[in-house]
Amino acid sequence: MSKIKKVVLAYSGGLDTSVILKWLGDKYNCEVITFTADIGQGEELEPARLKAQKLGIKSENIFIKDLRREFVRDFVFPMFRANAIYEGEYLLGTSIARPLIAKHLVEIAHATNADAIAHGATGKGNDQVRFEIGAYGLDPNIKVIAPWREWDLNSREKLLSYAQNAGIQIDKKPNKSPYSMDANLLHISYEGQILEDPNVAPEESMWRWSVSPKDAPNESEIITIGFKNGDGVSINGEELAPEVFWSKLNDLGAKHGIGRLDLVENRYVGMKSRGCYETPGGSIYLKAHRAIESITLDREEAHLKDEIMPKYASLIYNGYWFSPEREALQALINKTQERVEGVVRLELYKGNIMVLGRESKNSLFDAAYSTFEEDSVYDQKDAQGFIKLNALRFIIAGKAKKHK
Repeated sequence: MSKIKKVVLAYSGGLDTSVILKWLGDKYNCEVITFTADIGQGEELEPARLKAQKLGIKSENIFIKDLRREFVRDFVFPMFRANAIYEGEYLLGTSIARPLIAKHLVEIAHATNADAIAHGATGKGNDQVRFEIGAYGLDPNIKVIAPWREWDLNSREKLLSYAQNAGIQIDKKPNKSPYSMDANLLHISYEGQILEDPNVAPEESMWRWSVSPKDAPNESEIITIGFKNGDGVSINGEELAPEVFWSKLNDLGAKHGIGRLDLVENRYVGMKSRGCYETPGGSIYLKAHRAIESITLDREEAHLKDEIMPKYASLIYNGYWFSPEREALQALINKTQERVEGVVRLELYKGNIMVLGRESKNSLFDAAYSTFEEDSVYDQKDAQGFIKLNALRFIIAGKAKKHK
């Protein structure tokens, strides 16, 4: 890699990225700029600023951005228009946040005339792919530094030793989780420790967001979610900003023990990984979105969406948010959402989400055609020719078999 004079680091203020901050200066003798994103992880971000300053970063080189609205509006909502699920269960909470962070890393690099960006993702995981492919998708000439693929600090003991020698203060947070966690407005993920044995159940104390369904309220709660152009706009009749909408939905889901998942998934780099996830608001939202689509989408339109969804979900999981194929699929998906408008009524109870009703001014449901009672619009005799035409190839094939 050519001479690096200035680098933008995705910085959380934790052990790993604090060590990376110091290591970048030692290794490349370069100026370091830190970028910390607020995407709803629920932590105070000012300590990251103070820690960066203590490590010698100039105030003008410390960037902290509130990206919660952009995250929901430009990434979470578009993804849910597709009803995206990876491998049948995972709602892509970590995956969808990475392109947003990559976007701002690149933007800050351009604004500060930095030579490179850096991240703290390990060489075993998906995030290194997501950050870097995302960055290259926005700027093919950007340089990327991935310390975990360069240094020999491959254990927590070595990181702590380096931190101590470098004078990096390690804050011991009370009740700190022993798991590797990622949190944002969409979810919390847990990996490592006992979860590395896929046959060991997670401890109840691991879950940080939702109550156990066993301990959820004994009374159910009925809510409504309003949609326009395929996106959620209101809860219980109250119109809300995107980030407020999602936060409130999370609170409702967490209260009722909704959204826990224990999954063994296939990482893009090749190995299997066991993770546990809490996605309370997303679980409710997916149910509601499919419910409003059920009365507003044409049959073939809906089926086409279901056919392309696994491909779309894989593109997000694997880091191809800024790819032309994802953007092409997004254009198709967005077109299907133009009539997805209305209100869905749901009941939440001890980990369950039940659809009670759905209504829309664009509804394609017509009781005159669907009724089991007598009607004057549908001639049931028409079905005979329809069946015969659709069965014709079987009839021909059956006759051919008799002549063998």
